[in-house]
Amino acid sequence: MANLTHINDQGAAHMVDVGDKRETQRVAVASGRVLMSAETLGLLRDNSFAKGDVLAVARIAGIQAAKKCADLIPLCHPLMLNAVEVSFELDEAAGAVNIEGRCKVSGKTGVEMEALTAVSVAALTIYDMCKAVDKAMIIDSVCLQEKQGGKSGDWIRQHD
Repeated sequence: MANLTHINDQGAAHMVDVGDKRETQRVAVASGRVLMSAETLGLLRDNSFAKGDVLAVARIAGIQAAKKCADLIPLCHPLMLNAVEVSFELDEAAGAVNIEGRCKVSGKTGVEMEALTAVSVAALTIYDMCKAVDKAMIIDSVCLQEKQGGKSGDWIRQHD
């Protein structure tokens, strides 16, 4: 069984020392969704919210969140991100906004947390901007879809 990397030999939390690691190209992709009523999804589709373009604001919020990940997650390393992309797909059949976050870096540590943070904050922003219409929305299924690079190699989520 693998050891938890953020726990030292004495059982205390610590920041992993990446000083001796080799710099590589790394990519992480995360996803999630916000479930909502058909009415709310229609307002999003038609860009009819009084607060403005919800998805544009959520995209910027997700990008900003990825850049601030080390400020939000205590043991994350600050990274000089090469790219952050946040995209949305309206799924009318499921009553959901699907969110994808993709982060890239040339570095000594991965960008999984940055991609997950981008998706999470984009989802929270959608909720915040739409809650006046639909307080019953659900943020759902935030997860890592894939990672590339680093010592542990590539990983892709297996779907049933």
